[in-house]
Amino acid sequence: MNVYILVVDDEPDVEALFRQQFRRDLRAGRFQMEFALSAPEALKRAAEVHDPSLILILSDVNMPGMSGLDMLPKVRAAHPDVPVIMITAYGDAETRRKAIERGAIGLLTKPIDFALLRQEIDTRLEQAA
Repeated sequence: MNVYILVVDDEPDVEALFRQQFRRDLRAGRFQMEFALSAPEALKRAAEVHDPSLILILSDVNMPGMSGLDMLPKVRAAHPDVPVIMITAYGDAETRRKAIERGAIGLLTKPIDFALLRQEIDTRLEQAA
């Protein structure tokens, strides 16, 4: 089964960073990563990938236009079984509260702890198997 992780961030270099961090997993075919540079693009991409192959969405909080927090209830309504983890440079209590209230299962702060993220991905892969 092909499983996907959708990464949403308006910074173009994020794709290179994630591909570098997970290069062995991607090469081995453990999962595929899709990237979207905006919340509207992410909603479109999520609609194109059919559950249960979409196993995780990682989204930046601050993006121009529709923020990750604004996207969160929309993506959760369309994909209630797909967990969403928000990523932010500002891990303050208010941002965390808003993210959880809107349906995120967690909040990672930049710079991202990729060891922690890898554990989360491994958990999602086990559940999808």
